[in-house]
Amino acid sequence: MAPMTQKRVSILGATGSVGLAAVDLIQGAPERFRTEAVAGGSNAAALAAVARTTGARFVAIADPGQYGALRAACAGLDAELAAGPDAVIEAALRPADVVIAAIVGIAGLASTLAACRPGVTIALANKEALVSAGPVVLARAAAAGATILPVDSEHSALFQVYEPTRAHAVASLTLTASGGPFRDWSTARMAEVRVEDALKHPNWDMGAKITIDSATMFNKGLELIEAARLFPLPEDRIEIVVHPQSIIHGFATYRDGSVMAQMGAPDMRTPIAVALAWPDRMETPVARLNLAAIGSLTFEAPDPERFPALALARAALRAGADRPAILNAANEAAVAAFLDRRIAFLDIAAIVAETLAAVPQGPAATLDDVMAADAAARRFAAAAINRRRAA
Repeated sequence: MAPMTQKRVSILGATGSVGLAAVDLIQGAPERFRTEAVAGGSNAAALAAVARTTGARFVAIADPGQYGALRAACAGLDAELAAGPDAVIEAALRPADVVIAAIVGIAGLASTLAACRPGVTIALANKEALVSAGPVVLARAAAAGATILPVDSEHSALFQVYEPTRAHAVASLTLTASGGPFRDWSTARMAEVRVEDALKHPNWDMGAKITIDSATMFNKGLELIEAARLFPLPEDRIEIVVHPQSIIHGFATYRDGSVMAQMGAPDMRTPIAVALAWPDRMETPVARLNLAAIGSLTFEAPDPERFPALALARAALRAGADRPAILNAANEAAVAAFLDRRIAFLDIAAIVAETLAAVPQGPAATLDDVMAADAAARRFAAAAINRRRAA
């Protein structure tokens, strides 16, 4: 048998939960992968630890003020070091077969676009890039000859069960949601939610922002928009169902009544492995399902009254243009304010709704359009946050 050709992998957002899960998989298969570049935000010690573990050839930290700390932490390491936003772009441009795009929020958009090069597979964990600038990103990837594979567990599931050559036969797609930590809470009780409560996800180990998005169900709203970008179905044929066990991650329902579902333990290493090894499969240390031990799987419809994020996302997707970018930017600002204890939990959806209503609709045909919409939404959301603090 011929020796396996190593894939060169770069990890953008290497110190986050997705990045570290990818590092674990790469370390477990050194014959298949080698790390070209790693990039992180501001945690120099964590980024240096990833660089040492992976043997990355290029290490970039987004915060230029942390360059000295990075140099000290990487002492003796045979790697190029760089700092600042341009350094992250350079990491995305390094020669690689797979670029894992896992920088959280709109901050990951520029590096995702930079990674779009001929023959590159972009393992996309940054849902905000497709939500805010989906047509821009997809057009750039198509023109460059890059392949985008989703790493969100739900979109990876749909990717695995959706048959592109039989798209005409697909009746609907379904994303599953755990329901988050407040699935059974009343609205009155949710009004008293503390940051510590919202960060306790029942099934998944994720970063702070996406964990809060799960608690509000904005993550599912963003995923709905992302699914509409990735799969050619209208919004009314993409469904959401609450599945507290997080075992089934997505369904494709075909016109003949057949339902194809992807199942697996709630572990991000599975969808990352799908993207890393594609079109092949790879061994992972993920726990295998024991359905007899699990016993039962349950499903329920999401409550639109307690979780208005879903209706806001559907309305933004239907309106099109810059509405998804406005929704995403307002949500990012509101989540940051909640994590800083400047607003209440239920204020998050209220601020997003106010921002969508107040900021005039504009185009989103270019990156400049998207960034202008993002900035306008953040300005309004910041003012709405300050009004609540002053009340």
